[in-house]
Amino acid sequence: MQATTKTNFVIPKHLQPYVVEQNYDKYTEVDQQVWRHVLHRNYNFLKDVAHPAYVDGLRKTGISLDHIPRVEEMNQCLQPSGWGAVTIDGFIPAVVFFDFQSRGILPIATDIRKPEHIDYTPAPDIIHEAAGHAPILSDKWYADYVKRFGRIGSKAFATREEHEVFEAIRSYSKLMEDPKATQEEVQLAKEILDAKQSAVTGVSEAEEIARLYWWTVEYGLFGKIEQPLLYGAGLLSSIEESRHCLTDAVIKRPFSLEETISTAFDITKMQPQLFVCESFDQLLDSVERFKYRMAFHTGGKVAMEKALRSGATSTVVYSSGLQVTGTLESMVYTENSEIVFFRTEGPTALAWNNQELNGHGKSTHTDGFSSPIGRLQGVSLPLELFTDGDLEAHGIRMKEHVNLVLEGGITVEGRLEEIVRQEGKILLLSFNQCKISHHGRTLFQSDQGTYDMAVGERIVSTFAGAADPERFFE
Repeated sequence: MQATTKTNFVIPKHLQPYVVEQNYDKYTEVDQQVWRHVLHRNYNFLKDVAHPAYVDGLRKTGISLDHIPRVEEMNQCLQPSGWGAVTIDGFIPAVVFFDFQSRGILPIATDIRKPEHIDYTPAPDIIHEAAGHAPILSDKWYADYVKRFGRIGSKAFATREEHEVFEAIRSYSKLMEDPKATQEEVQLAKEILDAKQSAVTGVSEAEEIARLYWWTVEYGLFGKIEQPLLYGAGLLSSIEESRHCLTDAVIKRPFSLEETISTAFDITKMQPQLFVCESFDQLLDSVERFKYRMAFHTGGKVAMEKALRSGATSTVVYSSGLQVTGTLESMVYTENSEIVFFRTEGPTALAWNNQELNGHGKSTHTDGFSSPIGRLQGVSLPLELFTDGDLEAHGIRMKEHVNLVLEGGITVEGRLEEIVRQEGKILLLSFNQCKISHHGRTLFQSDQGTYDMAVGERIVSTFAGAADPERFFE
């Protein structure tokens, strides 16, 4: 059920389905005792070994050690730091989680760990979120780091196999905290998780982002290798691991971007090594450096292939500024392995500047969208930059039959019905009786209806999710 809890900020429509009511009355006296036990015990230990921002944050936010906070309290606590909170039902997709954080919204799981898992649970719970993440967000530099992380994390591509791992982790973690679950059910869920993880090949940018997040925001250490301070929420919310991490049993390694994204983790076990950063500036720098290798920044062939492999909603951005949101189905390559045509499957929408174009939503492109990529053959000026005079000079006239030959062997034939421009650039050419072929092989043909051809000499960006999520996911 969608939450109606009052907040001091606007929750975007596409994120609202993930928000639930906290239903505070469901917490039992045992739940409250678990909160008090963990918070008092952790505070007594962490006040001497945690980053100063943690203890200071507890004081600033006013998070009580004696009772589970209400989400309204959390909002009041976080507001001075420019943050807010919403309650969610456990695990949510990574892109959604990061989307919340990019907007300065902390997603808080409503559940609380069982007494038998009081020291540590792999499942998200209110102790981890409210007592682990929230206090240290009072530090300006750290809060900025988490927001920046959210901005790039929400655009990161995972693979189909990694999506399946996420679902397996969610199922396993829920069973771990379900009092009605049998040992056999938990064991089976763990075996399924292991099998899904074994099926993953390669490391996606989403997995690299997850690793960087894990070794910093969740399990980061700060300061000197010999005597580090705790700042990761996973450490700050775990009685057992906060103590264990400072022993010689855990290897302490200097933080480096390359090492963290190359080091996998297991959420079901205590970590055998941790990374120690020198300052939060070092973390900010790592996020800035990482974003330059991501598909949303690089564009091109590799970025398109990441979108295809994800099997999920993605956005492809042309050099004209046109944004195509949908699920990539296939691509056509030249002999030199350059992409000259792509196709989406299912509902697709077209946008510009993150705003859906009128008449080009999912209801128009219900069964997918396809279009070429590239310049006109033998013409140095990109088609998106053509003026009316340029169009006339190349025989491209409204209400007349047009034959376009693009680099890479794509041919587009049809009667030109409409030209869509934004800020002087051509985004779309709409044709009737259109046929598209590649070296004689027909890619699209229709004697009825309109074909909208995207215009752009290259793909400058691709990213996970929608250009206009408010419209696409409504």
